[in-house]
Amino acid sequence: MAHYVEISDVEDPRVDDFRDLSRADRRPDRPGGRGLVIAEGVVVVERLVASPYPVRALFGVRRRIDELAGQLADLDVPAYVADADVMARVVGFHLNRGVLAVADRAPAVDAADLIAGSRRLAVLEGIGDHENLGALFRNAAALGVDGVLLGPGCSDPLYRRSVRVSMGHVLRVPAAPLTDWPHDLKLLRDAGYRVAALTPRADSVALHAAGLHRGRSAVLLGAEGPGLTEEAIAAADVAVRIPMAGDVDSLNVATAGAIAFHAMSGC
Repeated sequence: MAHYVEISDVEDPRVDDFRDLSRADRRPDRPGGRGLVIAEGVVVVERLVASPYPVRALFGVRRRIDELAGQLADLDVPAYVADADVMARVVGFHLNRGVLAVADRAPAVDAADLIAGSRRLAVLEGIGDHENLGALFRNAAALGVDGVLLGPGCSDPLYRRSVRVSMGHVLRVPAAPLTDWPHDLKLLRDAGYRVAALTPRADSVALHAAGLHRGRSAVLLGAEGPGLTEEAIAAADVAVRIPMAGDVDSLNVATAGAIAFHAMSGC
């Protein structure tokens, strides 16, 4: 069982993993930091505990940690308890969700293994916005996407904000980087995937007519604004679009991803 440890001193070094999260140069989940995974709120902490990521500690107000008692029964880690004021001063802001957990990263997933063991994949290029990235992972989990491949320009999906926006689903949907872009898309084609690039171009195929629910499929999604690069579109098997009414020519990338993921599912 996780063991409760009372924290009353803001400078207590035992909660250093949770310290100053509002300062970009001190956040442990930033590139160049300690590379830790941080979960916020009871629901997301539950998903972290159930994930392959090794939990190091929890930090929160007693009421929120008590809500997690069932999930912590087999977890031998400290659960640091503080009042809301002490917690806010350590973290650097008032945390409405009342509890945090921190974990080490799990071993990286190999792209070839992820491709081999999947049927439906999302492939992302240039998704640098942490909230969009988190929302894409949440949508992928909800709509049966087996994994996410990360091309160039993508943010770290284990960044604290992405984990929060995904409601912890980034911890259960496997992800792997593609390092030779867009040449690595050949790995998908060689494994029998049909690769579809989502773009608003007028000469692309309507999504509902693309038949992405048949066989293995991968959908390419690019950043809002620039979208996919021409190189990525050219490397795909087909360019597809979501037909839209009026003068609207595009959707938020996470919304577009959800529609494409649903089309892949065949539901």
